[in-house]
Amino acid sequence: MNLNAYLAVGLGSALGSVLRYGVSLASMAVLGGHFPWGTLLVNVLGSCFIGWLAATTTRLPQSALARQQPLLMAGFCGGFTTFSLFSLETLHLAQQGSLGLALLYGIGSLPLCVAAAWMGERLAFLNQPVA
Repeated sequence: MNLNAYLAVGLGSALGSVLRYGVSLASMAVLGGHFPWGTLLVNVLGSCFIGWLAATTTRLPQSALARQQPLLMAGFCGGFTTFSLFSLETLHLAQQGSLGLALLYGIGSLPLCVAAAWMGERLAFLNQPVA
């Protein structure tokens, strides 16, 4: 990987992280801080987006979008989504005595994110002609 790719990953990560932080603040303002809605939302949206990107760039490997993979996939999606914050929030819910919410969040996040990645992949193929 050349220096430009590393810079693209860094820029994408910065943009994704800033957007994740904004989504978290907005969700806390609207929905309160009892449940980590912001992290769940960014993880589901990010999973859908990376599924769409992966399918689209695989189908169109010479496209401008495919050339932006370091910026968009490793960078933006990596910065936008967060497993570490998800883990910490699950731990905090359990420590605060909200064991049911912690279990729901922990057990529910994985299938939601995998389903979102699958949906993103399917969306990439929606408008493709049948061969």
